[in-house]
Amino acid sequence: MAQSYKALKEDFVSNLTGGSASEINLVTAVAPAAVLLWSVLQSRQGFFSSYGGLAFVVDFLLNVVAILLATTLYSEAPLVLNVLLLAPAVVLYASQSARSPQSRAVKVNETRAEKSVTVKLDTLPVRPFITAYRGSMMIITCIAIIAVDFQIFPRRFAKVENWGTSLMDIGVGSFVFSAGVVAARPILKNHLAGRSLGFATRLYASVKHSLPLFVLGVVRLYTVKGLDYAEHVSEYGVHWNFFFTLALLPPFVAGFQSFFKLIPSYAVLALLLGSAYQALLELTSLKGYVLTAPRTDIISKNREGIFSFFGYLAIFLAGQATGLYVLPRSSPMTKSSGNAGKERRRLLVTLASWTLIWNCLLAFTLSYNYGLALRVSRRLANLPYVLWVCAFNCAHILAFCLIETCVFPNVYRAMDRATERREADFATSRVLHCYNRNGLAIFLLANLMTGLINLTVKTIVVNTGTAMAILLGYAMMVTTIAIALDVNGISVKI
Repeated sequence: MAQSYKALKEDFVSNLTGGSASEINLVTAVAPAAVLLWSVLQSRQGFFSSYGGLAFVVDFLLNVVAILLATTLYSEAPLVLNVLLLAPAVVLYASQSARSPQSRAVKVNETRAEKSVTVKLDTLPVRPFITAYRGSMMIITCIAIIAVDFQIFPRRFAKVENWGTSLMDIGVGSFVFSAGVVAARPILKNHLAGRSLGFATRLYASVKHSLPLFVLGVVRLYTVKGLDYAEHVSEYGVHWNFFFTLALLPPFVAGFQSFFKLIPSYAVLALLLGSAYQALLELTSLKGYVLTAPRTDIISKNREGIFSFFGYLAIFLAGQATGLYVLPRSSPMTKSSGNAGKERRRLLVTLASWTLIWNCLLAFTLSYNYGLALRVSRRLANLPYVLWVCAFNCAHILAFCLIETCVFPNVYRAMDRATERREADFATSRVLHCYNRNGLAIFLLANLMTGLINLTVKTIVVNTGTAMAILLGYAMMVTTIAIALDVNGISVKI
């Protein structure tokens, strides 16, 4: 890459100050708004039941293109895009009754269940709203990592240099948080099976899981250096990258599980870790070191990646805490039609409560008059950043859960395992399911395609039409590969 153009690319993503959190909320609200319209089309018309070419195109337009538009052409008017998605959803929801082909089966099963003693259900059921949340998060991430290299992507959405909030800043934290949510599943399985793994066993399993991520980090490092690829050094450091952060999480989490016996709450552990790290930033010279120190040795050259890891670890633990209450049933494996609604209401109240708690803690850390007067910093991954990520993600999970509860009540009312899985499939977007199923592999593919595009196209000088054509082609390619993997029953474990 020519030195002059490389310098232009690096300047293009450097020294940015971000935008407002309220705008980020409006832009990202497009994801649940699109899922709502998809859900209403499915529940009222069974539009995606027979998944042919038209169903795929509409699924792609709603759950991928809508997000692309929100971050590009509609970046100045995200509220308009939200209204365009919500208006038909509300009209269709109010004017037509549900046409789920499984509704009669559910009612029949309810009648049988009431006559019998109990009907067994999965202890860890499929949660369509979690699939929607994780799938949407992955789509936003895949779009942002390539769109940021084009002029059509507003600079206020790109990663902030030191202090402030941006779309890509919340995206990085959300990736880690969502990984924590699903990481709660093996913990729940061991608990339900009555197994208690020792530290050595947990550490071995975590290192085994981390090795492929570490290898990917090394490959990315040598690729970027070897191709003289433009890079933003103050993001993670000279050699560090996001794959190294992801690789270190499992071993450290394995260690924190030992503290769980003393403090039986991952949320409290996350808060303690985030607070301790913030205290070090404020009471020592660590903050100045991370932000301004000269890069003279291996530690100082990679100080952002090394020290921000503690913030990401806190985010991961908070994600695990969320997964521990959203993934399992709160009642035993047997249930009647009466307690299904109670269980769902309990879940909604819990999600709403934690959303409120995280937001209150965030407000306290940011308040100049009544709090700590801190500022959000992704570069440091400080306490306000941790709390912002937790509040944001809990709010989005709550939104997706509300959509499922209102539009697909048969999912949680199902009285037997087969019916519940059938209803869950009916309530899940194929596109979102595919992005969720092979999330890390799709993220790796998106990174490779982003690199290829940047090596072949001078992205910062192309016009709007060309940029949108490239971004649409990229989004279609990534989505098509995700669909192909799913159709062929391939799950890539990294």
